[in-house]
Amino acid sequence: MRYAIYFAASAEDRLMQLGNAWLGRDPFAAEDLLQPTLEGLEAERFHALTVNPRRYGFHGTLKAPFHLHHDKTEAGLVAACKEFAGLVSPFEIQGLSVNRLGKFLALTPDQSEPELSAFAATCVRQFEAFRAPLSKADLQRRRQSNLTPRQDSYLVDWGYPYVFDEFHFHMTLSNKLDDDREAELIAAEARSHFGSVTGRPRTCGSFALYLETERGTPFEVHSVFELTGDIGPVEAESRSGGVTPKETA
Repeated sequence: MRYAIYFAASAEDRLMQLGNAWLGRDPFAAEDLLQPTLEGLEAERFHALTVNPRRYGFHGTLKAPFHLHHDKTEAGLVAACKEFAGLVSPFEIQGLSVNRLGKFLALTPDQSEPELSAFAATCVRQFEAFRAPLSKADLQRRRQSNLTPRQDSYLVDWGYPYVFDEFHFHMTLSNKLDDDREAELIAAEARSHFGSVTGRPRTCGSFALYLETERGTPFEVHSVFELTGDIGPVEAESRSGGVTPKETA
């Protein structure tokens, strides 16, 4: 069983509804959904090109999937999520848009978002005590991505290579797209599909705990936590001590 701390909102949020429909799965209800029809691309092909993000559920990674540390419990993790949600206030980003991220298609911020980056960094640190160390097999799998020395250090110390200064917020919309024609077609369709929620300010007022009941099964939403605190993410990161001894070791 693995858990993940994800950027997500309630099942009624329009961004979540569009993202779930795009990927063809509702992680709230653990049900498959009918994907939109893309002109010029067969339904079976679109389904195949979204299989990986569909399994993880529509989200933006804050704390990557992890097994619970042997001396921690799910109840303790949920309690920590509630406590954290009561500390941090909602914050605003200027907008998301559909972009290529390497070979992938994703929703990414339109500009630098310090509050979002601080929120993600604080989540990485806040929930680290609940994470079991990666297995040798997981380390080997991750290292197939040609990580830089810094990314490899983050992988060993924090369980994920793309944290802190290596963090780039994204909500994945596809597998790797090696065919440029397909990539351009899908990107154009995605921009139309997400048009009502992109290119405009968004208040980020929640995060979610996702659950993978068995390795390889689809992730499901365990709980959504509304931010009800009175300090912003940048201040919360500062109060948490900022860079930890683990990061400078």
